[in-house]
This record gives sequence, structure tokens and C-alpha cells, in this order.
Amino acid sequence: MEHLHLEHSPIAYYIDDTANKEWLVFIHAAFVDHRMFAKQFEYFSGKYNLLAVDILGHGNSVHAQKGDKIEMMSDWMNQIFEKHGITAAHFVGVSLGSVFIQDFANKYENKVLSLTCFGGYDINQFDVSKQKANSKSQMKMMMKAMFSIKWFAKANKKISAYTSEAQEDFYRLNIQFKKSSFRHLAGLQKLVNQYSKKQRHYELLIGCGEHDIPAEIEIVNEWAEYEHCDKIIMKGAGHCANMDVPQAFNRCLEEFLKKCPAEK
Repeated sequence: MEHLHLEHSPIAYYIDDTANKEWLVFIHAAFVDHRMFAKQFEYFSGKYNLLAVDILGHGNSVHAQKGDKIEMMSDWMNQIFEKHGITAAHFVGVSLGSVFIQDFANKYENKVLSLTCFGGYDINQFDVSKQKANSKSQMKMMMKAMFSIKWFAKANKKISAYTSEAQEDFYRLNIQFKKSSFRHLAGLQKLVNQYSKKQRHYELLIGCGEHDIPAEIEIVNEWAEYEHCDKIIMKGAGHCANMDVPQAFNRCLEEFLKKCPAEK
């Protein structure tokens, strides 16, 4: 993947356009970066053109200037599309990444061929009361981070991944997250329940791991029921299913993409 930087922005992104076919865009979870998709890049290289973006405050997207805000991610992503002549793409988001791909779809629906959201929730119909169940544990995690990112990463890997290998991979990425980047996450609330729910004109796949927290599994099941979309609860996986069971995740994603309509 070629490492590039979007002009007049803090955003780093990575491209593999050797397939000369449809585009597949990956947006990562919180506290890590695009490298969480290493196994997906390896599997899909040559089958799709690939684009991965480091979210503001993560990976190499850390040189923010005054006025740079995390709610600008979709506009920055669209600038990348325009720069490289990408007319439409399939999107894959895990956890926090699923928020941004949905926000992009809200703003640039004509550029979306499909969405795959794992470990996420419907940002246009989010029940805030469901988040309250996790608020206390999240606050404890944040306190750990304020004292030590290493301490935070050790605790976070157990929440974010299920297998020991995936936990260690997540930890190695999480340990590089900077305390100063927490400030960017405050803007996420501006992306939730900002658009009224409407009929989707693209395919949607949602899912999570069977070992994710019960609240997430409940959210995924309810979301799939009212969307009437594809859903999978992945065996042997936790929150970041693509890291826990990459082969199964890749096969599942590939089968979903095959049934999606070709570029508009």
C-alpha cells in the first residue's frame, strides 16, 4: 500500500490501485490505525483497488491544525475520492470506523456501493439509553489512559479482541495512540442522529463477534431486523472480528461483495 497525505489536511491514507477494478475502502477502530486490516489488505489485493484512511488523531493522521475536527472526516475522504478519480466504492468500517462510513453515506450516498459495519450501530437511529450501560466501564478505561497509555492498552486489548494473537496485535497498535488525541473524539456526538432515517440505495452488511459485549450483539440483531439487511455474528471473534478470525471475515466480506450491484 502506498502511503500518501491529503493536501491541506492532517489526513494520511494508503492506496493499492493495482487491481484496476472496483474500490474497497477500510476505516479502522478507535485507538489503532489502518494496520488493523493487514490481513484484509493481503487477501483483497489484486481483487479490488484498496483505500485505507487513518482517522484524525490516529496512526499518521496526527498533525492537526486549528480548525481540524473529526467530524470533517467524510469531507476529507471525499477529497481523496476526487483526487484519485474514485467515483464510488464499497466501504468496510469496524467499530468507530463504521460511524464514519455511515456519515459518508449520509453525505455522499451516490458514491457508496455498499456498507459493511462491524461492531457498530446505526448512527441515524441511535438509542442513547443503550450506551448508558457501557458508560461507567468506558469512564474507567479513560481514567486508565490518563495515567498510562500502556495500562489503557493492556485493558483495551481484552475488550477489543478475543484471541490472544489478535489481542497482542491490537495492543501493539494501541500503545502508539497519543493521549493528546483523545480531544478529537469529543466531536463524534455531532455525527449521531443528525440525519433522518431514509431508504438505503445500496447493500448493507452488519455484524460483530459472538464474544462481543451483549449490548453490541443486541444492537446488531435489532438493527438487522428493521433494516432487513445481511447480518452475521462471527464465531470465535470479539469486537474486532476482522483481527480475531481474518480468514472467516474475508470470506464473509467477499461473498457479500459478490452479490452487490456493480458500480452505478
